[in-house]
Amino acid sequence: MEKKTPLISLDSILHATLLLLALVFIQEVQGIGVNYGTIADNLPPPAEVAKFLSKSTIINRVRLFDANPELLRAFKDTRIEVTITVPNNQIPRVTNLTVAREWVQTNVQPFIPSTKLVRILVGNEVLSTANKLLISNLVPAMQTLHVALVELSIDSHIKVTTPHSLGILVNSTTPSGARFRQGYDTHVIKPMLSFLRDSNSPFMVNPYPFFGFSVDTLDYALFLPNSGMVDDVTQLRYTNMLDAQLDSVYSAMKVLGFEDVEIVIGETGWPTKGDPAQIGVDPMSASEYNGNLIRHVTSGVGTPLMPNRTFETYIFALFDENLKPGPICERNFGLFWPNMTPVYDIQIMRNTAIGVAHYRHKSRLIIVVILSFIGSWQGSIFL
Repeated sequence: MEKKTPLISLDSILHATLLLLALVFIQEVQGIGVNYGTIADNLPPPAEVAKFLSKSTIINRVRLFDANPELLRAFKDTRIEVTITVPNNQIPRVTNLTVAREWVQTNVQPFIPSTKLVRILVGNEVLSTANKLLISNLVPAMQTLHVALVELSIDSHIKVTTPHSLGILVNSTTPSGARFRQGYDTHVIKPMLSFLRDSNSPFMVNPYPFFGFSVDTLDYALFLPNSGMVDDVTQLRYTNMLDAQLDSVYSAMKVLGFEDVEIVIGETGWPTKGDPAQIGVDPMSASEYNGNLIRHVTSGVGTPLMPNRTFETYIFALFDENLKPGPICERNFGLFWPNMTPVYDIQIMRNTAIGVAHYRHKSRLIIVVILSFIGSWQGSIFL
């Protein structure tokens, strides 16, 4: 009997296998960002930091709290996505189109495309300042900066948004019952969400389970095994505080009709030191939170109200900032020491990365499945 040629070659199978492995690896490391604050007198040179992040870690996004040209030059040719910020005190001026054009000409154009600028943040947690001048000018400033980007035909690559604390929400016992604060909801947040939808930009929030936990909810905040919480309205169970916080934001957006706007986590983190009376403030808790955070937001599981999705996330912070004012914890959120060694291990170094570990595990599974498939399939393709 004549031996027939297989319908699909072994080369095709191997090519498909390699493609699947590459896709698995890319999926595992997406969305891992870090906040790069510089309120300190002991930090390494920005060029060294940029090289370290690009060569030695799986961090592929950084958020800056200004538009420092030294930092922007440092990330040249690193392929790390960079977000820059218009400081709060500049917001009223940027509502003027001439000023917005000058801001873009000074802080954006000289650095692209070699530095991969992807986002401009207009201020930081502006609504929480209760400053009427800043709040009234926030959305107009966002719109005007966007116009300046449109004029240069770079608006498809560089988006405009602003980060919010969870103080924009009224207190609610359930995620499904969350609403934006009255007054801000229709006068500021609704037109902002309309702009974000029209410009394909995300709604950015800064959820911190660290600032919301008690001694009874520490495991719930750290993504550790716990009894969880059930939303009385939706009957959905929450096993970690971050999901509840994100779904609260989603519920508030849905009330205004903007549940389709993407949510990005602009800041979240856990300190290693705090005041003596604080519980759960130590390297172990910080490691648990940030390590579990990375696994969760990149897993594709999503949240009870937003299932089957990942979240672009920026951990706070890259380094401790020893000159920051306020409580002790504010100076101790760093992932790395000034010598760029990890403060604790959350497997974001390339040789021990969570993404690499998952990649190897899933690679083996895929190879086993494909080899088993080939073994059982050979008999049916050769007749």
